[in-house]
Amino acid sequence: MSQQFAGDPHDPRYRSAPPEQREFTTISGEPVRQTYTPADLAAIGFDYARDLNDPGHFPFTRGVHETMYRGKLWTMRMFAGFGSAEETNARFRYLLEHGETGLSIAFDLPTLYGRDTDDPLAAGEFGKCGVAVASLADMEILLEGIPLDEVTTSMTINGPAAAIWAMYIAAAERRGIPRAQLRGTLQNDILKEFTAQNEYIFPPAPSMRLVTDTIEFATREMPLWNSISISGYHIREAGSTATEELAFTLADGIAYVEAALERGLDIDAFAPRLSFFFNCHNDFFEEIAKFRAARRIWARLMRDRFGAKSERSCWMRFHTQTAGCSLTAQEPENNIIRTTIQALAGVLGGTQSLHTNSLDEALALPSDWAVRIALRTQQIIAYESGVTNAVDPLAGSYMVETLTHEMEQRVLAIFAEIEALGGVIPAIEQGYFQRRIADSAYAYEQALSDQRKIVVGVNAFRSDEEPHIPFLNMDPKGEERQLERLRRVRAERDPHAWALALERLERVTAARENVMPALIDAVNAYATLGEITNTMRAVLGEHRALVVV
Repeated sequence: MSQQFAGDPHDPRYRSAPPEQREFTTISGEPVRQTYTPADLAAIGFDYARDLNDPGHFPFTRGVHETMYRGKLWTMRMFAGFGSAEETNARFRYLLEHGETGLSIAFDLPTLYGRDTDDPLAAGEFGKCGVAVASLADMEILLEGIPLDEVTTSMTINGPAAAIWAMYIAAAERRGIPRAQLRGTLQNDILKEFTAQNEYIFPPAPSMRLVTDTIEFATREMPLWNSISISGYHIREAGSTATEELAFTLADGIAYVEAALERGLDIDAFAPRLSFFFNCHNDFFEEIAKFRAARRIWARLMRDRFGAKSERSCWMRFHTQTAGCSLTAQEPENNIIRTTIQALAGVLGGTQSLHTNSLDEALALPSDWAVRIALRTQQIIAYESGVTNAVDPLAGSYMVETLTHEMEQRVLAIFAEIEALGGVIPAIEQGYFQRRIADSAYAYEQALSDQRKIVVGVNAFRSDEEPHIPFLNMDPKGEERQLERLRRVRAERDPHAWALALERLERVTAARENVMPALIDAVNAYATLGEITNTMRAVLGEHRALVVV
């Protein structure tokens, strides 16, 4: 657990100070007792059958599968994307050659905002934080040579998620792979954009309608695809505590379930394909408790609140990414150790897939050298550590079970606050989430400034040595090649089919019909992402940020 010291950690006196003169808390600031005993479990009324049960059995605290990693390891899914489609395709091939078992696509900022590469507002942002995808032509190159009927793909995209998903579907079908065989995950979690990441396009209500369209479309036509990955990762990166990350994520999940039910979908038809995405920070036991509490809370919500009958509807399946915000530009080699601790917590917490951050990500996009170390970290945990031999090996620990219970109770208290405000969207409109995250981020930074929390190499144990790590060199002609491809797409597409497809998209959007069939037609007619977004923006409007004070 993180230790808080009142004085300079270089001062030897802190090491000899008696425990009662020091404060011990989790990284989120929750108190940690010196010793946990059977009395702690008795105090919370711990009951094995109700709160724990065997692995693969309700409430799934110990995992959603009876055998967990003895049956199948987690998917090693490294988040990747930079520059042009050609460069990112090469990185995908590199990762698959070195043992990655699932793809995860990072898109650049213009793409995340639904803009084409040549949009004036996109100037200077090509390929900086992900790959640029402006049309089906880019998507086809991005996926060239990738066995889409064998590899699962995750796409971190939200505001224009439906359009990007349509491009992926169209690219696969042009290669003869039916959409019903595609497996993967669309992040598509717009609610957390309004509270944490701010990469939104349309206002909350029409944005929710588009998410529900994708859930409905996947339920009917793509049974192997997760149409949404409800994400706490970005909430944590924005500065929330572990408890807030979990509570806000599950509250968003409740809102999506309610929207799908209002659409008329059956809970057991769509709930098994809902997935989640969590951050894993440095506090080892707090993070493990968070994951275990997440499964238990979600299972009870689905069965007791929403009446799910299928066991799979009660499963919380989640992806984990190690904490980007924990990485330091100072002494970046220390990030390997941080990532290893976080990855191990994710595994012991029962994650279904995992991304490990690269040591150089606080400085630049990951190099091949750095990303290989990050992937090897997962492989060493999987094949050398022995932690995969037993399911939930920490079950029954006085400390872990107490922390899991305490996490659950704090989350339920936050649920009550959100419901008192009228639900997630009213709470967003009132600035509730934004204010809480800002307050938690400020408190953490104050703790760092006061050295009540220690980050090695940053506010304690500092070194003046300059880092010596190889950086990624992006293709200087990548943007030129991308712009030329975009010009060629516009010049060579069938103008009549293009115009009809966009007219249909506008009509369907205005009529509140499911937009996915029209989007697939539009991308097949080589309408660009910016043209599609502008067509929908004219109908749905554009969101303006709430100023929270």
